Amino acid sequence: MSPVRLGPKISGLLAAATTVILMAFSADDPGDRLRDPAAEAHARALFRDIRCLVCQNQSIDESEAPLAEDLRKIVRAQVAAGRTDAQIKAYIVARYGEFALERPTVSLGNAVLWGAPFLVLVVGGGGLFLHRGRAAAAETPLTPEEEARLERISVPPT
Repeated sequence: MSPVRLGPKISGLLAAATTVILMAFSADDPGDRLRDPAAEAHARALFRDIRCLVCQNQSIDESEAPLAEDLRKIVRAQVAAGRTDAQIKAYIVARYGEFALERPTVSLGNAVLWGAPFLVLVVGGGGLFLHRGRAAAAETPLTPEEEARLERISVPPT
């Protein structure tokens, strides 16, 4: 029995139909989806920018955790209310902290957090360098009295 060969157009249509079907089943609950496809696409794009606080290495788009499901509902409700991306992310940050964002904002606090280890290395290295210089400078030659005393106590008794 020989395999069935499909034309390139039919193969492409079959692949597209399969993709659409799989995408339809990828949402957690079809009832949760927004009716407007553009708004749903917008919400799904935001899902990738928000971290699952349970899994911590997945976005809420990838996670199956109940908290991720709740966060997806919150984001969908915010998108449906017409909020901007910045407003939605600010709401999530206010509620769950900046850790909830996959890409934290650039701020002085984050700069200190990321720069502190390098600052500690520079300060520690400088401290060691200065300490080593002081230890070398602290070596002074012995006075003649100290040399005589050292000679007396270092000679073994006969």
